[in-house]
Amino acid sequence: MATNKNAIIRYQALNNCFRNPGRKYFLDDLIESCNEALLDLDPNSTGVKRRQIFDDIKFMRDSRGYDAPIESFKDGKKTYYRYEDLNFSINNQPLNEQEAQQLKESLLTLSRFKGMPQFDWVEEMKARLEQSFNLTTDENVLNFEENLFLTGREYIGELYNAIINKQCLEIEYHPFKRDDNIFFNIHPYHLKQYNNRWFLFGRTEMANKITNVALDRIVSIKDYNNEYIPNTEIDFEEFFEDVIGVTIPEDKTLHKIILKIDNKLWPYIKTKPLHGSQKIKEEKDDYSIIELELILNFELESRLLSFGEQIEIIDPECLRSRMTSRIKLIHNKYF
Repeated sequence: MATNKNAIIRYQALNNCFRNPGRKYFLDDLIESCNEALLDLDPNSTGVKRRQIFDDIKFMRDSRGYDAPIESFKDGKKTYYRYEDLNFSINNQPLNEQEAQQLKESLLTLSRFKGMPQFDWVEEMKARLEQSFNLTTDENVLNFEENLFLTGREYIGELYNAIINKQCLEIEYHPFKRDDNIFFNIHPYHLKQYNNRWFLFGRTEMANKITNVALDRIVSIKDYNNEYIPNTEIDFEEFFEDVIGVTIPEDKTLHKIILKIDNKLWPYIKTKPLHGSQKIKEEKDDYSIIELELILNFELESRLLSFGEQIEIIDPECLRSRMTSRIKLIHNKYF
């Protein structure tokens, strides 16, 4: 049984029931206790059924779970459940196999921040967890695509803290198309990684709008003593749903994009969609047709160009025309 958030809440609720010597908990009582705990967390919870409680008891009794001494007792025609040893608690037990594996995976994920300023606590926490729970994470079986030599990574910790603490910043910035540096004030809201580069999203006082800043173009950062303007415009969980990359045009117009995919490339696009909106329109022996619904931007064009001759843009005409112009420029470079 997978140990997810709801399961842990149910185990804790059942644990409290089984440890209570002053009351007999029958199956309906266990269901009610679990449902109350779940509703406290999520008012929209649909609750649990009898079968789920039986599965939870089976898992808690198992040595791969908590090895809990849960006993069943007959009371007339009904059965109630209680720990044989009322001093037992799942919170006093060592990590089970699933919990240990989940913690190992979490430690590996935390290792991504190794060496970043203001994330030194990660290595200390990792060492303490490994010692406390007798975990070994030296065997690295999980590898993230990341450029350890990327300029700007050293600012992630400082920017992260500024977002959490709602602190205005003054940034010295070197745009690609200028020889000199510029200075601007920003109210930071969100950090995003795309294509192995990090970007800060925030409201700049210079333009009075939310924009993105590439961390590898930042020269310096310092606190700016001004009242922080909170983000009331954008839900960043939804902000990137209709776009590939980080560039969002001001008009934010959604386009239906029709692509013709050669059969040699199709298995890769089918199993790794270009975007969550991808829909299959046709599948032929030589090609397939898909539809995407996206905001047009430079990153989308670059992604499509990366597939070379194996993708053809059928629609919209504006995107096809734009790509035609870029392909002609590429052709002129080589011929």
